[in-house]
Amino acid sequence: MFKKLEEVERRYEQVQQQLQRPGVADNKKEFRSMMKELSDLEKLVVVYRGYKKTIKEIKSNKELLESEKDEEIRQMAKDELGELEQVKKEEEQNLKVMLLPTDPNDDKNIILEIRAGAGGDEAGLFSEELFRAYSVFANSKGWKTQLISTSSGNVGGFKEVIALISGDQVYSTLKYESGVHRVQRVPKTESQGRVHTSTVTVAVIPEAEEVAVKVNPNDLRVDVYRSSGHGGQSVNTTDSAVRVTHLPTGIVVTCQDGKSQLSNKEQALKVLYSRLVAMEEDKKRQEASSARLSQIGTGDRSERVRTYNFPQSRLTDHRIGLTTHNLTAVMSGEFSEIIDALIAHYQVEALKRQSNDS
Repeated sequence: MFKKLEEVERRYEQVQQQLQRPGVADNKKEFRSMMKELSDLEKLVVVYRGYKKTIKEIKSNKELLESEKDEEIRQMAKDELGELEQVKKEEEQNLKVMLLPTDPNDDKNIILEIRAGAGGDEAGLFSEELFRAYSVFANSKGWKTQLISTSSGNVGGFKEVIALISGDQVYSTLKYESGVHRVQRVPKTESQGRVHTSTVTVAVIPEAEEVAVKVNPNDLRVDVYRSSGHGGQSVNTTDSAVRVTHLPTGIVVTCQDGKSQLSNKEQALKVLYSRLVAMEEDKKRQEASSARLSQIGTGDRSERVRTYNFPQSRLTDHRIGLTTHNLTAVMSGEFSEIIDALIAHYQVEALKRQSNDS
């Protein structure tokens, strides 16, 4: 581990020196790449340098204990040594986590897709509430949420809602949200107060560019039609809605929430490219060994991941056994407690696998 950390620190210093060269900012693409690399390396280097400082202080306190005769000073050194040993332990754990192989998609924006599942109208209503909660959370993180497509339910809510969420580390934060989300509550239309169970599916797909997937233009059928539903006064006045069909796979993407046909087509293609890349990644996962599947299997859309029990204000994440009775806050966009716990859990699992492999 320490050899790797020394290499990272050396590379950090090299990039710093390269950025000081005259004219380095003239090549904007290379400059942005180097600045991003510097920023990524700096996070690890700061922790590593703090760790080295802690090691020096531990050594200094041990030397003091060996040479000092004054009992009061010796006791102070002992107390500080105990605190430093705890800091060292925490810093070592942080360094191990930071050295774990990173997901190449972690820095990407996402396509968020929420669809009503079992439960009819109630599932559609919850789809809208869950999307609103994610939107509030995204806003609190300084991210941008752009609606791509919606399909309204019979009594309101969404049969389906698709949005692009862009910002810093969006995929790394939300990637564990994929799966089946179950809701238990008394519907407004239920006269006898019985609790109903319904489900929605959430898909978090890293945004892919056209260059990431080869698509033959002849394999695409693009249809335009008149928008309906959300969109304001301009809706229904022009044939601006777009439906893109990828003929080889049968994937269909529609977009009608933009004001122009061109913008709707661009957004529909973004979703299509992302779905095609996700499909290819799913295929690779299925072809992998069962051991490898156990390492990856956190984004399965068919896996029941969470239950929202409204009568008891209880939320349970089934993957990590986390239960909280703060459901109102979660539905107001406060996902941090759950997301942080999920990330920590999967980091620990990754560390265990790394230890077993070494």
